[in-house]
Amino acid sequence: MDDTDRKLIALLRDNARASIASLAKALRVARGTVSNRLARLEKSGVIVGYTLRLRPQVEEQHIRALMTVLVEGNRTEAVIRTLRGDPAVSALYTTNGRWDIVVELRADSLEAFDRVLARIRLVEGISSTETSLLLSTYKL
Repeated sequence: MDDTDRKLIALLRDNARASIASLAKALRVARGTVSNRLARLEKSGVIVGYTLRLRPQVEEQHIRALMTVLVEGNRTEAVIRTLRGDPAVSALYTTNGRWDIVVELRADSLEAFDRVLARIRLVEGISSTETSLLLSTYKL
């Protein structure tokens, strides 16, 4: 990847629906160059898909939280495999420091969120967790 690829990816992060023509104009390259680079980035697995982002206010009914997880011994991969299968888990991050994993959670209600927490706390290999509800979003 070179600087043009990185700029192209940055433009797509801002607007994944941007036209080839507008991307080419912003990058000051030919449309064919943008098309070829996109095809190469997709084929190599750098770009794995395109998605949309919703304003947090659109999904007001959802409870969102971050859970930090301490894993027993060398069980991180097994814990991640288990958590990936949980429908309430929207993202998983491994990290350094006190906690081994950060889990992004979503639920439709506090009651559902309580069930999610109870279910995750029973996952074999998790020794402790700490959860914080996300209250406001200031930047996407």
